[in-house]
Amino acid sequence: MKAIVITQPGGPEVLQSAERPVPIFADDEVLVRIMAAGINRPDVFQRKGNYPPPPGASADIPGLELAGVVEKVGIAVTRWKPGDKICALVAGGAYAEYCTVPADQCLPVPDGLSYEQAASLPETFFTVWSNVFDRGKLQPGESLLVHGGSSGIGVTAIQMAKALGNYVYTTAGSDEKCRFCEQLAANKAINYNNESFAEVIATLTDNKGVDVILDMIGGDYMPLNIQSLATDGRLVMINAMKGKDVNIDLSVVMRKRLYITGSTLRSREVTFKAAIARQLEEKIWPLIANGQIKPVIYKTFSFNEAAKAHELMESGDHMGKIVLTMGG
Repeated sequence: MKAIVITQPGGPEVLQSAERPVPIFADDEVLVRIMAAGINRPDVFQRKGNYPPPPGASADIPGLELAGVVEKVGIAVTRWKPGDKICALVAGGAYAEYCTVPADQCLPVPDGLSYEQAASLPETFFTVWSNVFDRGKLQPGESLLVHGGSSGIGVTAIQMAKALGNYVYTTAGSDEKCRFCEQLAANKAINYNNESFAEVIATLTDNKGVDVILDMIGGDYMPLNIQSLATDGRLVMINAMKGKDVNIDLSVVMRKRLYITGSTLRSREVTFKAAIARQLEEKIWPLIANGQIKPVIYKTFSFNEAAKAHELMESGDHMGKIVLTMGG
């Protein structure tokens, strides 16, 4: 099969087309003929040599989400059959013509969606559900602040939280991106280059703060996050792009009774991811089918343009998801 491989740690140019054996699927897995694959920031980290794949995942073929057609199924698989259209979260290997997927991590392609749209869903939807609603315990009527609102994670969190009855604030790096977030569904987008998000949140909430913050920034955002949380608020960390070493005032954490947590999803066991898949199918997939939540794709690239796709991801200029297609 054709695959995009990481020839060595480095810049986007190290992504090259190569021939690889079609992977062998286990009894509880399906073999998927991939039609489209999503690009995510962890793919960039893996390309640079900073995010090693978990045991059993492809070491040199990146890609955490895909959409395609079930080609073959293992003998223990009961739900899926050849020809079914699915999208799935995987631990790696999605930049290829074929990939094996644990059957329980697959989801049906929502009605009316293209393969490209479906491929833009799994990684961010699994991540947001697990961190905002499971770990962060966001309840209807509560408020959410999500950093990086125009990113793939951001557009997913904004739409999902709004659809489930929450008030949503977000940050973004330009007025254009802020308008994009507000047109999408955010109640208020804050341009972090022009004003302090902590000061704006204080004003907007009458100094009460927000109930949940989803942060992938870290670094000097941490004390501002603590400042922006309401009493009994929850801060959920999913990355630390500005640094993992932070300073916080623990007296504020204690006084406000704050919860600080975080997670990574890629290395979690299949049963954990399967449980998220079933929650998404029950509670979120109907909202996609009826148009309340929509895939947001900024640009698609053919598989042999993976390097260009990574350049765009690293530039930060995109608003929404970047997707690879098998078209050339």
